[in-house]
Amino acid sequence: MVAAESRLWPVGDSHGWTFGVLGWPNYKPIKAGDVLWFKYPRGVHNVVQVHEPGHYSTCDIPDNATIWTSGDNRITIPRGMSFICGIRDHCKNGLKIAVTAS
Repeated sequence: MVAAESRLWPVGDSHGWTFGVLGWPNYKPIKAGDVLWFKYPRGVHNVVQVHEPGHYSTCDIPDNATIWTSGDNRITIPRGMSFICGIRDHCKNGLKIAVTAS
C-alpha cells in the first residue's frame, strides 16, 4: 500500500493570510499530514495557534500559545487546529480559521 502524499494549502489562496479568510477551509479536503502555508506581510499579521474553542471564539491568546511571525509559515496539520491573528483587533475582525483535518 502506498502512503498518500501530503498537500500544500496556501491559506487564503492567492490572497494569503488576510481579512476574509474565515470560511476559507470550509470546502477544502484538508487531511491530517497536509501543510497549511500562511503568507502575509511580516509585522502586519502573525499566526497564533489556539487549542481551546473559547480562545478561538473570544480571540484570546493563551500564555502557552505558539506564535509565528516570519510572514512565511508552513504548518503541518496532524488533526483539526485553530489559528488566529494576534495583532490588534484582527481576529475580532475575522482573521481566524478553524481547520478540520480528516
